Amino acid sequence: MRGGWSHPARLVPLAFLAAITVGTVLLMVPVSRTDDSAPAFLPAAFTAVSAVCVTGLTPVDPATYWTPFGQGVILALIQIGGFGIMTLATLLSLMVAGRLGLRNMMVVQSESHSVNLGDARTVLRRVAVTMALFETALAVVLTARFRVAYDDNWADALWHGIFHAVSAFNNAGFALYSDNIIGFVTDPWICVPLSVGVIAGGLGFPVLAELHQRARRPAYWTMHTRLTVYGSLLLLVVGTGVVLIFEWSNQGTLGDLSVGGRIVAAVTGGVMPRTAGFNSIDYGAITPETLVFTDGLMFIGGGSAGTAGGIKVATFFLLAFVIWAEIRGEADVKVGHRSISAATQRQALSVALLGVGVVALGTVTILVLSEYSLDVVLFESISAFATVGLTTGITADLAAPAQVVLMTLMFVGRVGTITVATALALKTRHRHYQLPEERPIIG
Repeated sequence: MRGGWSHPARLVPLAFLAAITVGTVLLMVPVSRTDDSAPAFLPAAFTAVSAVCVTGLTPVDPATYWTPFGQGVILALIQIGGFGIMTLATLLSLMVAGRLGLRNMMVVQSESHSVNLGDARTVLRRVAVTMALFETALAVVLTARFRVAYDDNWADALWHGIFHAVSAFNNAGFALYSDNIIGFVTDPWICVPLSVGVIAGGLGFPVLAELHQRARRPAYWTMHTRLTVYGSLLLLVVGTGVVLIFEWSNQGTLGDLSVGGRIVAAVTGGVMPRTAGFNSIDYGAITPETLVFTDGLMFIGGGSAGTAGGIKVATFFLLAFVIWAEIRGEADVKVGHRSISAATQRQALSVALLGVGVVALGTVTILVLSEYSLDVVLFESISAFATVGLTTGITADLAAPAQVVLMTLMFVGRVGTITVATALALKTRHRHYQLPEERPIIG
């Protein structure tokens, strides 16, 4: 691995760029669009980036702008992006050649966060089977509901079921309806399966595998699984409570719904900001309080090594334990009966601060390029960086340069701030000595 670009941290961004390029070309061909006008590069490129980065933001209406062929391209890009470009490529290599090289195994490790290189084949099979099982189960339920309750013929019901199942598990948020899923806001047979798919995909593959083996023995869970599962539950409760409290009487969101409908909408509203992007309520009409809380939920995101974005749940709560240890004056950071290494703390801090920096830079740039207020621009920037896909409705109205900023935020958010930073570095240097310590004044 002497060549600089053979390092997995550099191959991953290049592979995502390659998939985006292919997707853009396919979406620009006439068969992908419903109108006969000349192909527009920006809508195709934006949609390709959003699909590969499993975000869901789009400057056009997926239900009316794209033909079934174009929607099929989007579906394929979502699946590829969720599975991971490198993971998919290595899986195909394994199936065809029946073996993995060291370089390919390191690529799998970089994308899927596998710890042991010898586990690469197991990780590949587990990821593929997990995605297939969840997406199939979701598709069956959704197809039946679309057919029975909404009078879709079997072909349309099956297509809608498959598309939304894949979009949900991959936390993409693309929908084949002009109002996304607002029309199903009170339907638990649509919203609950979508929410289950979003949560499952957002937990991450290592957590799902461990829950499959030790679901009834939480005492044996790893620290990562505990942080992710308990943290996700806490954030789900907080998100649901925020929507219920601040939107209960809001006529633009929950105010006109029944009590049961409000509860379904609130639960869905608590799940979707965790990088899913399905709009079951109009986020252009939510209260300022809900907007701020949603900003936080989107930035935190979901679990590591899954289809979710954001800085990740484990990162956020690990930093919370770091702060708690500092407040108590403890030398070591402890989570349960385990301590957190200094290297892990630095990595978590780097991810969080890089995320803050990227969002801040993107927000300021869009403010310069548009006339929208800070609150909606910040919401849009976080949604793009955290690969959420929720919007207050300004995406399509932004000027082309501002849309390019959103595309960049989506790409950086999906590939990962640490991966991008590593890919841009010419080489890694290891210092074989330690300088004298000094403590500057903090705070």
